[in-house]
Amino acid sequence: MFPGGEVEPVAGPPAAPAATAVFAAVLTEGPVSRVALARRLGLSSAAVTKAARPLIDRGYLHELAATERTGPGAGRPASPLAVRADREFFLGVKITADELIGVVCDLRAQVRATARRPLTDPGVEAVLTEVNRLADDLLDGFAGDRTRVRRLGLALSGDIDRTTGLVRYSPFLHWRDVSLGRLAAQRTGFTVTVENDVKALTAAEHWFGEGVGAESFALVTVGTGIGCGLVVNGRLVSGSYGVAGEIGHLAVDATGPDCHCGGRGCVESIAGTDAIVAQARDRTGRPDLTIDEAVALARGGHEQVRAVFTRAGSAIGCGIAAVANLVGPTRIVVSGEGLAAYDLFDSHIRASFERQAFGAAARCPLSIRPLPFEEWARGAAAVSIQSLVLP
Repeated sequence: MFPGGEVEPVAGPPAAPAATAVFAAVLTEGPVSRVALARRLGLSSAAVTKAARPLIDRGYLHELAATERTGPGAGRPASPLAVRADREFFLGVKITADELIGVVCDLRAQVRATARRPLTDPGVEAVLTEVNRLADDLLDGFAGDRTRVRRLGLALSGDIDRTTGLVRYSPFLHWRDVSLGRLAAQRTGFTVTVENDVKALTAAEHWFGEGVGAESFALVTVGTGIGCGLVVNGRLVSGSYGVAGEIGHLAVDATGPDCHCGGRGCVESIAGTDAIVAQARDRTGRPDLTIDEAVALARGGHEQVRAVFTRAGSAIGCGIAAVANLVGPTRIVVSGEGLAAYDLFDSHIRASFERQAFGAAARCPLSIRPLPFEEWARGAAAVSIQSLVLP
């Protein structure tokens, strides 16, 4: 590992508002010309040039070859600004209840190396030890300049305070009030950011995926938990208490099962993987039934198990409709490891969504994108990138 004192300090990106705005715009939308940046940011061309100069000098941006201008009144050829992707590298780690998934990303959130480690002990100290080992594994498999790796992003499920790095509550790890950011920084020597995994995945989509340029969109994840990340007016929404978008804990059935959050009839208590397995075991009388076996039974025509997936799809559709009704996103992306069984509740999600969505909200397109856990780790790295660009 690289203890903090062994990394030679270098000048980071300037923190002036205009420079930050230019950096973020080129990073997410570039290459882009100064003229287009001025129009996009409401700045003068001179102000854009002044803001871009220190970013170029410090190696974060560079000018591409001039492009021709044609037509009446054409001025000199434009030299678009682009990001130097290898200026900084970022570690991203997705923490699950039984595994750590890690990536090394460049400044454009392109994955340069991946690694995984099993997690047999969900205790805080054990997780920190394995995070440290995973970081070593990632750096061992990374062909780039290790001295440019200074930041680590961690993503996990639960109620996370991104500002302080505090894990208020993580249901699958059974953590409460864990200062993960501070502890991980002490252990690894990196600058650490911590974020809810769904919000981290949403951040990656917002800056580097389907959400680029979108003023509003939502990302719904289906799996062990049911989550939702929201972007409104171009910004990721956390809410005053950090739990905005938790549609998994939206009550959709007052007579439904108890949820681990303390509520009853939550979407997650009906449609989360553990909930589906519990219901399938009850319907079949097989206490050792796995999710893969439940899926196989449902696909094989077992009516009672199919009904479990039907109920799950309807609950998810209600949750998505609530997002469309309340926020009105341009589009909704549905992802998560639970999509391996999407054929079993696809039509029920859509039917429930269309039934519950109000008026024109029902026209909001649903985009289905299965994503591996490496993409969630990339989300953790993307949050770390954001912390560099928007300090």
